Amino acid sequence: MTANSQEQIDFTFNKQNLCREESVTDLNVGSIRCLRPIKPDGTKDESRQPIFVGHTQLNSPQGLVPLQTALQATTLEQAIDEFPGAMKKTLEEMVESAKQMQAQQRSTQEENESRIIMPGR
Repeated sequence: MTANSQEQIDFTFNKQNLCREESVTDLNVGSIRCLRPIKPDGTKDESRQPIFVGHTQLNSPQGLVPLQTALQATTLEQAIDEFPGAMKKTLEEMVESAKQMQAQQRSTQEENESRIIMPGR
């Protein structure tokens, strides 16, 4: 990073979009982050809804794979109830995306392998 590009980075906090972060875990399956809106003075911002994000990790032959997704909830209890289904859906989407990437890589590899140059032609 050059000095000029460093000067172009804006590190100013958005005072209208502040949240206090809380984390809840069952010490087994995962955790739920709750981002509770606050005002610049630290008091609750009742005009905005909290944001819930589910987190877990899966074991794979390559190591731990983090998995996270936004939870469509307005309360912690709703977030806890939504967590299993949301994680399953996110995992399915991740697996499908990986399959598509593998198919694309295979296709590119096969395409490159089929470009045999025959001498004398």
